Amino acid sequence: MSSTTRRIRPLIIAEAANPTLTSAALVGWSCAKAIASQTDAHIVTEWRNREDFLRAGMVEGRDFTAINNRRLQHLSWSLATKLSRKGSFSWSLYAALSNLVYPFFERKLWHAFKSRLRDGEFDLVHRLLPLSPTTTSWIAPRLKTIGVPFVLGPLNGGVPWPKGFEDLRKQERDGAGRLRALCRFSSGLKRTREASNAIIAASRTTLNEIPVNLRERCVFIPENAVDLKKFPLTPKTDTSNTLRLSFVGRLVALKGVDMLIAAAAPLIRSGEVQLDIIGEGPERGRLEALLQKENITTGVRMEGWVPHAQLGARLRESDLFVFPSIREFGGGVVLEAMALGIPSVVLDHGGPPELVPPGTGYVLPMTTREDIVTRLRVLLTELKDDPEQVRSVGELAQAHVRKFYSWEAKAVQIHEVYRWVLGLRASKPDWGTPMGFEGPPDVPELKARMIPESLLVPGHGY
Repeated sequence: MSSTTRRIRPLIIAEAANPTLTSAALVGWSCAKAIASQTDAHIVTEWRNREDFLRAGMVEGRDFTAINNRRLQHLSWSLATKLSRKGSFSWSLYAALSNLVYPFFERKLWHAFKSRLRDGEFDLVHRLLPLSPTTTSWIAPRLKTIGVPFVLGPLNGGVPWPKGFEDLRKQERDGAGRLRALCRFSSGLKRTREASNAIIAASRTTLNEIPVNLRERCVFIPENAVDLKKFPLTPKTDTSNTLRLSFVGRLVALKGVDMLIAAAAPLIRSGEVQLDIIGEGPERGRLEALLQKENITTGVRMEGWVPHAQLGARLRESDLFVFPSIREFGGGVVLEAMALGIPSVVLDHGGPPELVPPGTGYVLPMTTREDIVTRLRVLLTELKDDPEQVRSVGELAQAHVRKFYSWEAKAVQIHEVYRWVLGLRASKPDWGTPMGFEGPPDVPELKARMIPESLLVPGHGY
């Protein structure tokens, strides 16, 4: 195939992709749509997403196909709901049940597309969703037998629970997550990886789980990106002397909002800091009680969820995004804040620190709860008196995200993976692991910030 005669024709598997939802569903939709702008892609999704695809302007048959696997998909959801404890849905249990159900979706897909695949209508198949690295592919070995390349990923998951937070693991009902270690013995997962021509790893945790003999097939590309239409470049005009903090996420214990409140409380009481908590969840009542106890209700805004289309405008009201989640796979909201020029504060565990190169934000060590609160309070105390540092760090954060983490940039990166798999480029594409941490060439040097060394992760390069 000549790269000058026609565009690449991928068949994209995105079982859960949906433009009206959030999390992995929105990631899958945004990524598939971006890839389609660079290629002649055809997207395959589950029937439950069909109406939303149509409302988004997609043409059935031409742009996408909906496969009906609703009965089994609904069964996995119902079982997870029934087996979860009241008031605490077990996402790890649902993931395990979904892994059992998903291969039936691919089996139906194979029967619908096998003739077209054998006839060469598609150059490759790319399974974009599910994101889970433990989900086997029924179709991958069959594609190998007919000579159609298979791209797997981005894959992300399996971030371990940090030491010292066992109580939160129990609170999250993550007992099913302990079974994940058994996946290493799965023959289906082994066949899936071996049949993959390229594996897109979205985190170092996932990359390290891939057998060493298959690492040459791996490309590091985090799954999250930013819709620049929702997070446009708009200069700030507010010159308030108050340091305005924001948090966005589910109000559950592992997000660490209570640590943020404890760290910021003295500064909120003094009027030097304001806090905007955007989200909803079972922890809301406890957090509201904590605000009352600390006597800081007048300095904290907590009004629930904000529609994603309005989130950019709301985030722009803040100067610093604080996301002290102790166990996060991705951290897309960190990128959204950075895209607006708002630097982020994250903990050195899981996905978020892989999105924040030196000089573009603040990464605190994953230690104990008490130590995290202390370090965060010291950092906030410094930054409230140094708005120029916050501004300049935010500018570098914005430049980094707009180079590597727009959906347009993501589509180009994945397109280069396609070209590599199809032999249209000699070398494997590589943007660094983590992506861009060496400093992109058209971004100013990522200079060290005057931050107490005792606050930061050793060797992180600030």
